[in-house]
Amino acid sequence: MTRVARINGLDVTITGGPIKVARMEQEWYEDLENPDGMMKELAGEGVDIFTFWQRYPDVAPKYSHYREEDDIAVLPISTYEEWWTKQISSRTRGAIRKSAKQGLVVKEAEYTDEFVRGMTSIFNETPMRQGRPFWHYGKDFETVKRQFSKYLFRETLIGAYWEDELIGFMMIGLAGPYAVTGQIISKIGHRDKGTNNSLIAKAVEVCAERKIPYLIYLRWTKGSLTEFKRRNGFEKVAMPRYYVPLTATGRIALRVGLHKGVVNLLPETTVSRLKHFRTKAYRAAYSLKYGSARLADGDA
Repeated sequence: MTRVARINGLDVTITGGPIKVARMEQEWYEDLENPDGMMKELAGEGVDIFTFWQRYPDVAPKYSHYREEDDIAVLPISTYEEWWTKQISSRTRGAIRKSAKQGLVVKEAEYTDEFVRGMTSIFNETPMRQGRPFWHYGKDFETVKRQFSKYLFRETLIGAYWEDELIGFMMIGLAGPYAVTGQIISKIGHRDKGTNNSLIAKAVEVCAERKIPYLIYLRWTKGSLTEFKRRNGFEKVAMPRYYVPLTATGRIALRVGLHKGVVNLLPETTVSRLKHFRTKAYRAAYSLKYGSARLADGDA
């Protein structure tokens, strides 16, 4: 079971299981100024491994602890014109132009009840996304309003509207030297609108106006989402991530490669097959519960 502990003024997430791994809960937004002091406190919490990283753009390793590369998706921003003419693909430009011609309106938004109702409608469109159960599906208005209001103090909201209906939105978290995509999602039923491309375009415009030099779209992985990031100008950047064993169990886990979980030890082809099997299993179970037609539209 995962728990959160307040240590040295920072929230730290500690995973359960045979190997307890701790990391800063808000590592995208907070710098760790004293890793050694944090390790000392975590040792008393029964943590086996503590992992932390340096936040972008601090890319040069500065600690002697064992480290690995953690790839993130970074979009350098100078001006909107630079992004539009030199950083994105012609396919992306075409999709954004098409969206505008179709009447899609993308603009900064306020966290009103109307906006939250639109969010709730998007969340409840389909129970599956990207081949997995969608974690926000089934949430009611009050739950969505409460959960997404927590970090509004550091977020800018962007809404995509089709005939006054909110069909997509993006939350940009302001994290000091960069902005980070906290949430970006749109309705599957309006996939022909190229909504997410237009949301990224507006985010770039906002960052350029506010002199924010980088927009980060979380991690650089594999698959269609990463290709979407590439077409929108994001680049892969390797950040130093450190893994520090605090117990004998932690040292053994690090030595055999269990510090990132058992899946990390499997061949890539095996992991791909397992994911495919998982998707088929979810679809079979959810088809019985919700109907296959709904999943056919939402499994994307």
